[in-house]
Amino acid sequence: MTFKEVMEQAKSCIGPHCKVCPVCNGRACRNQMPGPGAKGAGDTAIRNYDKWQEIRVNMDTLCENKPVDTTCSLFGKEFRYPFFAGPVGAVNLHYGDIYNDETYNDVLVSACAANGIAAFTGDGTNPAVMKGAAAAIQKCGGLGIPTVKPWNLETVQEKLELVKNSGAFAAAMDIDAAGLPFLKNMMPPAGAKTVEELQQIIALCGDTPFIVKGIMTVQGALKAKEAGAAAIVVSNHGGRVLDQGPATAEVLAEIKEAVGDSMKILVDGGIRSGVDVLKALALGADGVLIARPFVTAVYGGAGEGVAAYIEQIGAELKDAMAMCGVHSLAEITRAVIR
Repeated sequence: MTFKEVMEQAKSCIGPHCKVCPVCNGRACRNQMPGPGAKGAGDTAIRNYDKWQEIRVNMDTLCENKPVDTTCSLFGKEFRYPFFAGPVGAVNLHYGDIYNDETYNDVLVSACAANGIAAFTGDGTNPAVMKGAAAAIQKCGGLGIPTVKPWNLETVQEKLELVKNSGAFAAAMDIDAAGLPFLKNMMPPAGAKTVEELQQIIALCGDTPFIVKGIMTVQGALKAKEAGAAAIVVSNHGGRVLDQGPATAEVLAEIKEAVGDSMKILVDGGIRSGVDVLKALALGADGVLIARPFVTAVYGGAGEGVAAYIEQIGAELKDAMAMCGVHSLAEITRAVIR
């Protein structure tokens, strides 16, 4: 099954909001919520995509002709590629009811693990969502990263118990989800966190590395570091929660410069090809997250669709690396881009 076939099949079942565009660039669905768009005009999601396209790569084939190695490690786990499936929640609301969060995560986690990468799973107001995600990750030997919403401490503690029992090799919180409209004025309460509150949450994880997703400034990265985060995701929640913000590609390098190698840095937002993955690594990321296209993959082909998408992005990355004269992730530097 090719990813083109996956996309054609997804068009018949993905629901009215997502248009299954040839390139997922945020334009057709910019203000669709429910749907994959934003609570505002959606200009940040569009900017995310556009800014990666403005970065160009430097071709260099005057080099040794040898195989390209795309393997990477994260918290002691080895992966085929430096990209991961990003967390998506409320899929039945935003994308169509042939999947709910539990069935979606079950397909995504197992397919990613079977094809050499890992999936971040989403969270929801229904406690069954995290229970299902934890069960899916446990079934795959812990190869998944549950992503908890920024609930109150009591609720986070309950969810982190599920994370621990799943054997997940890392845990995450998408702190920028505080801006999602469906979390406003709901129970359990959710919202922004202070450094001290984040320290408490990270302490609950014990030895499990904790990832803070939703960092868009140097100040935010330093606060996450102070709280004890093992990694951050440079992310603006796919441009869904705040208009008029910068793209992730615009802030990644300065955040990397500020925190150096003191923590792992991942990035998401508008990354849509293996060439984009290469650009992100050249700007200092250790890996990237891709979210919306994995939804298309699941809806259009279940596990087979996920495998097809992973192979497509992986092949694009390998080709781009070879054409730019780099043959391992360690060789990728700013010299690769302009």
